Amino acid sequence: MSTKRKTALIIVDMQYDFCPGGALAVPDGDAVIPVINRLMGEYPVVVTTQDWHPANHCSFVAQGGPWPPHCVEGTHGAELHADLNRAPITYQLHKPDNPNKETYSAFEDTDLADQLRSLGVTDTVVVGLATDYCVKHTALAAKEAGFGVSVAADGCRAVNVNPDDGKRALEELRAKGVRVV
Repeated sequence: MSTKRKTALIIVDMQYDFCPGGALAVPDGDAVIPVINRLMGEYPVVVTTQDWHPANHCSFVAQGGPWPPHCVEGTHGAELHADLNRAPITYQLHKPDNPNKETYSAFEDTDLADQLRSLGVTDTVVVGLATDYCVKHTALAAKEAGFGVSVAADGCRAVNVNPDDGKRALEELRAKGVRVV
């Protein structure tokens, strides 16, 4: 059995609605794009994830959720930011679009773990938006699925609904065995 490690870069939700000017903008969210573009060249597998909500999604304020409408499927806000390099992308994933379920992890109700295993991936590096929500949940789910997991902190930004949510998310990741680099 081979002991060779193969690492995938998972780029979480680098979409217009999460960048400055978007419906649910993460402060300085677009500042991570140059970091992510540089990191892409270091990994043989590059995955992008996208929030992909129906217009009546349960997470939206009108349906009783905490968030303004964002990343509605087929809209400009749901598209990957134009400054993100597309050439190295191996696999693109739209997170599930069940209107009655919030999904922060790119692994929940998707075939991402199987796709990564089919490509020989043993380890993941997670970057993107937002540290305190989808990045955190994706990293924890990757760990639970048996992958080695690192989060590149300089390639992430937090929403920080509460002050220091991003910092607390990184502390939680470390406590659960995720490398924060």
